[in-house]
Amino acid sequence: MITMHNLFIIAGLIGGLGTPEILLIAFVVLLLFGGSKIPELMKGIGKGVRGFKEGLKGIEDEFNSPDKKEAEKTDQKPNDPGKDKTPAG
Repeated sequence: MITMHNLFIIAGLIGGLGTPEILLIAFVVLLLFGGSKIPELMKGIGKGVRGFKEGLKGIEDEFNSPDKKEAEKTDQKPNDPGKDKTPAG
């Protein structure tokens, strides 16, 4: 069975994709999906890429930001021993 991965390997061995190959692929996509479906397809791909980039940015921010638990610990004030909430006994 030929998969897309195998097709890309074969195309790489032959010499890569040139302009005629790309035009042929675009023509086949046009025939398969029709002219009206291509904008919807591109919109979906754009949303997917945008979501992927936002996810990567979120992971990057998580690694670059200081740990929230450490920040909360430094912001907390120590308990005042005069205001002990445990009942005297």
